[in-house]
This record gives sequence, structure tokens and C-alpha cells, in this order.
Amino acid sequence: MRRTAADYMADALAQVGVKRIYGVVGDSLNGFSDSLRRLKTIDWVHVRHEEGAAFAATAEAHLTGELAVCAGSCGPGNLHLINGLFDAHRSGVPVLAIAAHIPSTEIGIDFFQATHPEILFKECSHYVELVSHADQLPQVLARAIRVAVGQKGVAVVVIPGDVALQPLKSAIPKWLAPKDPVVVPNEDQLRELAELLNKGKRVTMLCGAGCKGAHDEVVELAGLLKAPIVHALRGKEFIEHDNPFDVGMTGFLGFASGYWAMKNCDTLLMVGTDFPYRQFIPADATIAQIDIRPAALGNRCALDLGVVGSAGATLNALLPLIDAKPNSSHLDDAISDYRKARAGFDALAESGPSTRYIHPQYVNRLASELADDDAIFTVDVGTPVAWAARYLKLNGRRRLVGSFNHGSMANAMLHAIGAQAAFPERQVISMSGDGGFTMMMGEFVTLIQQKLPVKVILLNNGTLGFVEMEMKASGFLDTGCELINPNFAAMAEAMGVKGIRVEAPQDLKAAMQELLAHDGPALLDVVSARQELVMPPSTNLDEAHKFGMFMMKAVLDGRAGELIDLAKENLLR
Repeated sequence: MRRTAADYMADALAQVGVKRIYGVVGDSLNGFSDSLRRLKTIDWVHVRHEEGAAFAATAEAHLTGELAVCAGSCGPGNLHLINGLFDAHRSGVPVLAIAAHIPSTEIGIDFFQATHPEILFKECSHYVELVSHADQLPQVLARAIRVAVGQKGVAVVVIPGDVALQPLKSAIPKWLAPKDPVVVPNEDQLRELAELLNKGKRVTMLCGAGCKGAHDEVVELAGLLKAPIVHALRGKEFIEHDNPFDVGMTGFLGFASGYWAMKNCDTLLMVGTDFPYRQFIPADATIAQIDIRPAALGNRCALDLGVVGSAGATLNALLPLIDAKPNSSHLDDAISDYRKARAGFDALAESGPSTRYIHPQYVNRLASELADDDAIFTVDVGTPVAWAARYLKLNGRRRLVGSFNHGSMANAMLHAIGAQAAFPERQVISMSGDGGFTMMMGEFVTLIQQKLPVKVILLNNGTLGFVEMEMKASGFLDTGCELINPNFAAMAEAMGVKGIRVEAPQDLKAAMQELLAHDGPALLDVVSARQELVMPPSTNLDEAHKFGMFMMKAVLDGRAGELIDLAKENLLR
């Protein structure tokens, strides 16, 4: 049997270490999927929607740091990949998309399912190229792999179905993918940075996902500087644990203590973060930033100094130049403030014999307490992110995956598919919202078909909760947020998945223990308080005025009962 371009592609991906490809088969992908069938070393993870394939690949790439692959057939098939690929690209993880295309002879004449994927994917990729002839494939595929891995993002190979079936005799190169470089600033820059930090009286550190692998160096530097460490959301899994200088997260979902530590410093060191919310960055402080990405330096605020470097290696080179500060008053105040904030949050995560409502804080606290020490949590966008950020405790072995940069709904269960496929022996827990879960509910069947023992904890509050709060906080009456939901546990049982429904907080712990102990996929339908407020770390008069306007409009609109429910659910614990 002659060797085809599709065979070459399958062999090359196997050589680079790809273990599975997520996608939906069909027409223009047939040559490639048949090559994988004959190869037998790469699993085809059959999802129900290509968007699920891209999100699953994103989670695998995030968790492993290795190249992950998804695929879609021509036209609508590969178009469905786009949202998940935006998530991968904005998260900076290496994903390769195989976008099959219409027959090469029909391009440009309005053929059935015709699109121009080489144009459509440009905004969500570092590299996208159309393979017009089989002889082009070796160079295009190799470059796509190098770019995705080396530049930490998405690369797309567009290949018509007929081109995939053309003969190709080229040998696969022995080397295809680069390893991560270690970048350290020159001595002059390190000394300038050390001088800036040594001059500071009240230094705070803000750390993000770029601190992966640099936990010990970050903590050691904070000890010398007597600096509280604030983390961005994506830095939580790398910085929060085993950290005596941790004072919580900042941003809209963060802690008042993180906000305080940022606003009361005279010197801010940002490490491995492109934190997006400018209003949380101090206006009068001296600011320095370390990042491996030159484009991230000064992207959100004016800097006094920016240096390009790998977080761990740069901090390791910087440490000998730092003078240990004798005064710890800034740090002591920040830690004291954090303990108060933490105690306040923890008080909201309790449930007693007479508690009427299941509060999401309690759900997340229990999930954190009962989950395995190396559990992987995936979190839906919206209120589930807020509760996860505040209540899930990570320990250096647990992982946290979410659409934290792209902010797409419906990500949690899709990410969980990729996480469980890549780590079949680890506990994977999808902290899903009812809006996100139902948006891509077809992928629930993928858990059955692929025999993935994902545990879905579904927060069933009957509303698009975060959107509803945004409307209220802006003075609008909430409109179009209500969700009329089924009994999700009964639905799961009808589909052959273990389903448990909980409506009383007193039953929640036992139900969650049953869920996590089940051998196979399972869903916990948690009927929870609808109007649970996610309080930001800081509020102002304008926000209070707008919320007051909402309450006035609600009364005038005959919805005073909702205000009573709002008070009951948030004030009467």
C-alpha cells in the first residue's frame, strides 16, 4: 500500500509524542482518521462537537506542557474548533489543529461547505497554512509543530481531503519540536532590578502563571524583601501553596487583603503575569516586571523597569543581589489583613443544622476537603470561578484548569475530558455551572463513550449568575438570565451515568462523598441559592449607587420579593 500525506502526518505526530487526537470524523478527514486507525499508536478521542475537541486539547496541553492535537473536517467542522482554539491561544498552551478542507480543485468557486480556514484561524493562532500539494506537508507540519511548542500557542495545518490522500515518500526528520529555553537578563539589568527592590520600603509581589516551576525562588525572594505575595488567578496553582507570604488573590474575584497589599506598597514586582485589571494596580508605586514574553512588559501599566527572563532562573540570579530587609511591618500588616479576609470567607462556607440554602461557598469548601491530593479541578466561567478561586485549596500536586483569559462559557466539562484522557488514573472534577453545562451538554455523552470517570459537580442555581450580578451592579434589571432546568441527576441516570441530586445542605457532604467514591463518570446536581453575591475586594460609591438603582427598579417593576430573597440568601446564614 502506498504511503500518503495522511500517513506521513500520523507518523510525524506519533514521533513527536502525540498520544491522542480529539475530534469528529468525516468526509475530508477520512484519509487522516484511517491512517490513525492503521497506525494504532495514537488514540482518536471521539467527541460530539469540535469545540469540545479544542477545549479538551487545551486542557491536555496546559496540564502536560506538551503538544496536544485536535481536528475538524471541512467547513463547519473546523469552524467549530475556533472558540476552543482561542482559549488555547490566550492561555499560551501548545495546540496543533488539523483543519481538513474541501477538495483542492473546488477551492475558490463556492463549493459545498467552502470556507477559507487559512484566513479564519489567523486571529487565534501563531501560524496557519494551507497545504496545496502533498510535497508541501513535511515543511508546513514541522513548522506548525515548532511554532506551537516554541511560541506556546496554536498552529493550524489546513489540508484538503484529496491532498491528504496524495502519495508522499518524504522521510520524517528525527527532530521536530524545541525544548523551552532558559532566559536570564544580563548582569546590568539584574543589578538595576536589585537596586530598585533594595530601595523599596514596602514591596509587594504580584505573581502569575509564568511562575510555574519557580515557587521556591518566589518564596525565597519574598522572605528577603519582607514582601507579601499576591497572585493572579492563573498563578493560584503555582504560588498559593506552602507560602507563608501569601495574602490571596487580587482582581474582581480576589480578596480585600490582596487589594490592600497592592494599593499600600511603594514598590511592586510583577513576575510572570500580564494581569489585566489596571484599576487594581497601584498608581503611585515604583513598578518592575519580569516576564519571558517581551510583549507583556508594560502592557497594563507604565514600568520603571522591565526585564525579559524566565521566572525561576531570573529570580535565582537576582537573589544574591538582594539585601534582606529588617523591617517587616508592611508584610505583617498584609498577613494580618489576609487572615481577617480569610476568616470572613470561611465563615460564609459553613452550614448548620438549621441552614436552609445550599451556598456555593460550602460546595467548594467540601469539594476541596474531600477531593484527592492530586485532583485536577476544571472550572466553568462565571460564579464557579469566583468560588474556586476563594475556596479550592491547591497543594502543588493539584491542578486548576479554566478559561481564565478567554472567558468562554461551557469550558469546565470540555476541559475535564482532556484532563481525564491525559491522566486516566487521577481524579478529575468539573465544577460546572448550569448555564455552561447545558450549553455543551452533548459532551456529557463523551464521558460515557470514552469511559472517562469525570466527576461533575453541577451548581444548579437556575440563572446565568455572574451575568445577573453584572446587570444588577450596573443598575439594570436582570433580563434573560433565568434558566428552566431539568432534574440533572435523573437525566444522568437515564443516560447511564450515576446521578445524585441534593436540595438540602445537610445532605451535601454524604452526597459528595458518594460522588467521588463512584467508579466511573458521575454527576452531582446541587440545587443551590440563586442570588448569592460575589462581593469584589473593593467597592465605591458609584457601584453602590448603581446597585441601589437596581433595587429601586426592582420594586417599581413588582419584583420586591426578589430583594427579600436576596437578603435572606446573603444575610441569613
